[in-house]
Amino acid sequence: MTTTSSARSLGADRAAELAALVTAAAHRERRANHCPFDGSLIGEVPVCTADDVAAAVARARTAQRAWAARPMRERTAVARRYHDLVLERQDGLLDLIQLESGKSRASAHEEVSDLAATAMYYARTAAIHLRSRWREGAVPLLTTTVVHHHPKGVVGVISPWNYPLTLATSDAVAALLAGNAVVLKPDRQTPFTALAAVELLFQAGLPRDLFHVVTGEGPVLGPSLIGAVDFLMFTGSTATGRIIAEQCGRRLIGFSAELGGKNPMVVLADADVEAAARHAVHACFSNSGQLCISIERIYVEDAVYDQFASAFAAHVRAMKLAPGLTWDADMGSMVSEAQLEVVGRHVGDAVAKGARVLAGGRARPDLGPLFFEPTALEGVTDEMEVAHAETFGPVVSLYRVRDEAEAIARANDSEYGLNAAIWSTPRHGSELARRLAVGTANVNEGFAAAWGSFDAPMGGWKASGVGRRHGREGIVKYTETQTVAVQRVMPIRAPHGVDAERWADLMSLGLKVLRYRPRNALLKATGGLPVRERR
Repeated sequence: MTTTSSARSLGADRAAELAALVTAAAHRERRANHCPFDGSLIGEVPVCTADDVAAAVARARTAQRAWAARPMRERTAVARRYHDLVLERQDGLLDLIQLESGKSRASAHEEVSDLAATAMYYARTAAIHLRSRWREGAVPLLTTTVVHHHPKGVVGVISPWNYPLTLATSDAVAALLAGNAVVLKPDRQTPFTALAAVELLFQAGLPRDLFHVVTGEGPVLGPSLIGAVDFLMFTGSTATGRIIAEQCGRRLIGFSAELGGKNPMVVLADADVEAAARHAVHACFSNSGQLCISIERIYVEDAVYDQFASAFAAHVRAMKLAPGLTWDADMGSMVSEAQLEVVGRHVGDAVAKGARVLAGGRARPDLGPLFFEPTALEGVTDEMEVAHAETFGPVVSLYRVRDEAEAIARANDSEYGLNAAIWSTPRHGSELARRLAVGTANVNEGFAAAWGSFDAPMGGWKASGVGRRHGREGIVKYTETQTVAVQRVMPIRAPHGVDAERWADLMSLGLKVLRYRPRNALLKATGGLPVRERR
């Protein structure tokens, strides 16, 4: 059903119902959340404390033991039902995402699709990724070696405001299917969307104590969470990621973090320039540019720069900004005053120092308190803040380059390395993509091709992150690997009556022989032969 009203709200009863899912002691202080479109009240959630975190982790740890003992088919059945429920309830989820984040409905739908697809991917593949596997033993025929995967225990998830539905629970689904419990701290600006996502997990059959949500301030709850869990998944800024890395390091627990980006796009002379200009709009301004993997820098080869700049600016100027729960807006609101201030400061600083505005460039208070036009700049130089700092908003800078060598060099000239795009012929583009210092590179797409390839890892190089989500890497990281080696016939040491020198000679001879042993092709390709599961 298409939503046509822009006046709907969550409602006090529904807000209270969702807030009751927070793990918090009675009579905690409450914090109100407001809609970015117009500042209207959405609802209130408890302001949790370190004691609430401790209680959540303790309950989750108890529930995890029983969950880990359940067969994988029971766990994946929950993920399959979750996939179905997310799609069945998408209208209400879309409303809530928009009310809390201010994004357009199309951008909100990207979250729903992503969450459903991720849940189904791991429902289909978790058993394969986590299956025990035979590996080559120390001594052929005499050593049988098997690698097993055991759950970490309790996984902490700290999720951001920009994708409050999918980043609250898509990583959690992988952790749960690996046999863990989860304690989630959503961003304080978007708690209700996260709570609605968790509510659907419970309705899909997930045991209630296996997943806890704590709401409140990051500086208060983050250290408490890191101090109690066995692994942490974080999505957010590089600055906060560095702090979290230090805290996890002190406890020697694993963590995975997708952090900031200043993502480049390269448009070469052999590209379909009109298609590049048209599709670059989505790559730059999806979710109002508040996306870790969105494009903020575009390097265009000189021969086609004028054509691209003219077409791109025309497409940007044609975008429709609008508030409300409708499908006819190309872009929605920013999420907060803080984000609006950063965007305004970056554009103002660039223009004051000589940059030219090709499209946009202004706040739009006539539409709502946090609207800013999608903005394209040219003539950006290194002394401008927008040149190197992540804007995380609807601003992109265009640069003219001599050739592909300069384009690649300038694209790599950043402390970040999250995502990139190249517009060229498929063959040429794929060759150049390997020269980009980024975790994901898209050819003739902005970000959706790599992000949507759920069987492949997603994450950043350099200051853009540690670890990966998606694919095998995205679920194995939530496990501890264990190697079990069984030795038969004789131990790996000198037999009785053989002196050390003779044994050393025999060992050296054996190593020379093993050099010529053919390696099992399947073992080499898969990293191990699967062990037949016991029924």
